[in-house]
Amino acid sequence: MYKPGIYDGVSNAAYHADPALGSTSLKTLATKTPAHWLYDSTHPRHSDAFDLGTVAHSLILEGDESGVDVYDFPAWTTKFAKDAREKSRAEGKTPLLTKDWAQVQAMRDAVMAHPAARAALTGHKAEQSVFWEEDGLPLKCRPDAWQPGKLWDLKTTVNADPNEFGKTAHNFGYHQSAAHYIDGVKVATGEELPFGFILVEKTKPYLVSVVELDWEAVNIGRALNDRAKRIYRECTDTGNWPGYPSTEPISLPQWAVYESEDLLGLNIEKEITF
Repeated sequence: MYKPGIYDGVSNAAYHADPALGSTSLKTLATKTPAHWLYDSTHPRHSDAFDLGTVAHSLILEGDESGVDVYDFPAWTTKFAKDAREKSRAEGKTPLLTKDWAQVQAMRDAVMAHPAARAALTGHKAEQSVFWEEDGLPLKCRPDAWQPGKLWDLKTTVNADPNEFGKTAHNFGYHQSAAHYIDGVKVATGEELPFGFILVEKTKPYLVSVVELDWEAVNIGRALNDRAKRIYRECTDTGNWPGYPSTEPISLPQWAVYESEDLLGLNIEKEITF
């Protein structure tokens, strides 16, 4: 376990292996169940989408392509391709298909062609790892880009429309991430820095936007993070990691009631003919 502080050069594997609670854990504890968190913490998942995101971060944030192996296979379906992919992962590299590598490069070019995004990724430190404690609870975060005076998070997304970002932030817990990163950096440095997002779409024409959540959203995220920490402490103290609670009899959604009432109000003999 890392001691409280700010660290350069911590690998993704070492960061994620540290037992301190990160943003993803807080999201799960706040919005799902303790049982979900307990399972996820002992059954890490991997996907090709995760590989693409990892390479996009390395290329866009650091200009570093040394950690990627590119394979000219149409897909990962053959045994030869699967073996090559596993070999890369065993060597600590990220395997990508040629078509996916071209996609990441196009996303990088789109970000760098966007004036506000390029400015956000100029003069920054990439993926420093921050560890701290809150009333004895170990916590961690890893800002994608840390400029003097501002933190940035890079998101590859299906929709970079700023008008849709509030819904996206709610769905994926980005307001919790923002609050967690702001609070962690404040503990480590004494500075409360604003937090912005660089969004780049994963399909042509790879549109880019630069957005920031308002303080109401961040404060809601902070309250959800506090809920997650309380749940974690209670479960740790009791050794009980419950799933879904029992409930009272469940009603239909109100819209379903209205829809059924409209349907039942039809004169079936008159309205329906065969």
